[in-house]
Amino acid sequence: MTAPDEIRRSALPLAAPDDLDPLLERVGDARYVLIGEASHGTHDFYSWRAALTRRLIEEKDFRFVGVEGDWPDCDRVHRSVTQTGAESPYDALYGFARWPTFMWANEEVVDFCRWLRRWNESRPEERRCGFHGLDVYSLWDSLRAVRRYATRHLPEQLDTVLDALHCLEAYGHDPQQYGLAMRLLPDSCEKEVVDMLSAVSAAAPEDEGGFAVRQNAEVVAGAEEYYRAMVRSGPESWNVRDIHMADTLDRLTDFYGDGVRGVVWAHNTHIGDARATDMAAAGMTNLGQLARERYGDDAVLVGFGTYQGAVVAAERWGAPSQVMRVPPARPASLESLLHATGLERALFVVPPAGDRPDWYDRPMSHRAVGVVYHPDRERWGNYVPTVLGRRYDAFLWLDRSEALHPLHGEPPEDEELETFPAAV
Repeated sequence: MTAPDEIRRSALPLAAPDDLDPLLERVGDARYVLIGEASHGTHDFYSWRAALTRRLIEEKDFRFVGVEGDWPDCDRVHRSVTQTGAESPYDALYGFARWPTFMWANEEVVDFCRWLRRWNESRPEERRCGFHGLDVYSLWDSLRAVRRYATRHLPEQLDTVLDALHCLEAYGHDPQQYGLAMRLLPDSCEKEVVDMLSAVSAAAPEDEGGFAVRQNAEVVAGAEEYYRAMVRSGPESWNVRDIHMADTLDRLTDFYGDGVRGVVWAHNTHIGDARATDMAAAGMTNLGQLARERYGDDAVLVGFGTYQGAVVAAERWGAPSQVMRVPPARPASLESLLHATGLERALFVVPPAGDRPDWYDRPMSHRAVGVVYHPDRERWGNYVPTVLGRRYDAFLWLDRSEALHPLHGEPPEDEELETFPAAV
């Protein structure tokens, strides 16, 4: 068992944003910083992630933030922080409708986006920092956005867009029913969706509106594939989703231009390298692994952890969110080990392999709380076997944490719920 003193010697102070200096030094000239969270409903993760992101934008000229959210909803937020006279960030975030809304419609993200809007107002339009969704769930919202754009700007491609729309409409505007139907029927809408993507990608202009419609078409193609894969057992649907997020990061890089630097916000299970967990043995990849494979040292992965406190989550899919107690972490976990040090907060910047204490390379269970959470199952669930020093480049430890502050309650129904197995 690692002695607490050994871990304390690795720890750096974490009381104020200035204490992030060693992490900014670790980032150096890297082009991508992927910042995680151990749950989607913890105030402390969001506030420290925002503090780090602000410094990356202010001091290192990072030009976009890509989040684990839907492209259409996040595009409203993007306009609210980059366009003069656009709606307020509060109104844009309050408009998030797909469950779980609390992930982005919360006071913590509003505070960050208000700051980002003020930051951008002092800069020329071509140097402003954007806010974009990386996820794949918004099949219908993205398809409607493509139709609206094609109606106004790409009339010659409209028939191809409507072919995809009418094919998918046959399944009742329910992407999960579409996926289930593919288990019984030989035909799918894959051809129509691919044809739409090809037509829109070839015809859309290179301006911001053209980029947005191409990305919405990519989301439709990714979502169609995701919902077909979702009904089959195995890792395919997870991989479709994370590969889509990694490809979207590539597309954002291409759009913003050579040398651009970007921040990513997502759950630890997406951010931390899958090869340092049991995900790899299950045939799963993730955004963190793909970023390291594609960008090498240009990608820096930052994780979070907490021992106990409170979180916003739900008891089942689509249920109203609530504040839940996060009990003390189970014995022999990473969280239990760090709690034993007595450190209330700490920053760990992972030293190079071969030049670090052994505890960084020891497999331990590491808590991962999804949007659905049952605290009474902590003893056998909610943990991912992890080698900390291989999964992350840095780790922020917060012994006790508080719940996020949602803007409103969850809607009673939603057409495109976040779906199993993507609880995170």
